[in-house]
Formats: sequence, structure tokens, C-alpha cells
Amino acid sequence: MSPISKVDSIGIPSRDTERSRQFYVETLGLRPDERAANEFWVGDTCFSIWEPERFGMPFEPTRNGLALLRVDDVEAARTELERVGVEFKGDTFDTGVCHMATFVDPDGNELVLHKRYAPYRDRSKQQA
Repeated sequence: MSPISKVDSIGIPSRDTERSRQFYVETLGLRPDERAANEFWVGDTCFSIWEPERFGMPFEPTRNGLALLRVDDVEAARTELERVGVEFKGDTFDTGVCHMATFVDPDGNELVLHKRYAPYRDRSKQQA
């Protein structure tokens, strides 16, 4: 059994935390943390914005380490976000089990709108 019980936070690198805060709260509609200006919530998962350059590290946007943001309808959510200027990378695609649409925040971090439509398999019925 793993000693890890949950994800406390997902770190999002930024060069401008005020700009990022505006994007995540006002554009995406994430719930701001009441006690921390650079933290936002999706359900029980915290997104933390941090500036690597303040810690002597080079800034690098997150790519390929995607946060899948669950929505009820990927196309409807995409249309709404495109209307307010969110930049998407490529078309919405179907993986065979879910619909996904990749977009970027103001710092170039990649995020994904995600809707799983295929049922999860019952692993208890699979053979070892």
C-alpha cells in the first residue's frame, strides 16, 4: 500500500503571479483560496502559482505534464473559453475513451479540458 494518500497541490510556474491569478480566477473561474493569493481550487485539488525565478531557477512552462480539467462538455467549454481569448492548441480530439482539448495559460503552461465518456473497467473482474 502506498504511503501517498492524495495530491495536496499542483504547482504552476509563472513569470507574473498577478496575471496568472486573473487568468485562473476570472477566465477559468477557479475558486480562489481564502488564505493564499496564489492558490486556487478545483474540487479538492489546489493549484499553486509560483515564480521559479524568485528561487534562482529558470522559468520553464509546463508541457506534457498535463492537468486534465473535467468538464461536462468539452466543445461547449472550449467555445466559452475561446470567446474570452483562451488559446487552444489543435483540435478537440477523441482518444477512444474521452474527449480532450489542450490550451495554454498566459505563461504557456499546457492544460486540458477533459471528459471521459467510456465506463471504467471493473478491475476486480480482471485476471491477474
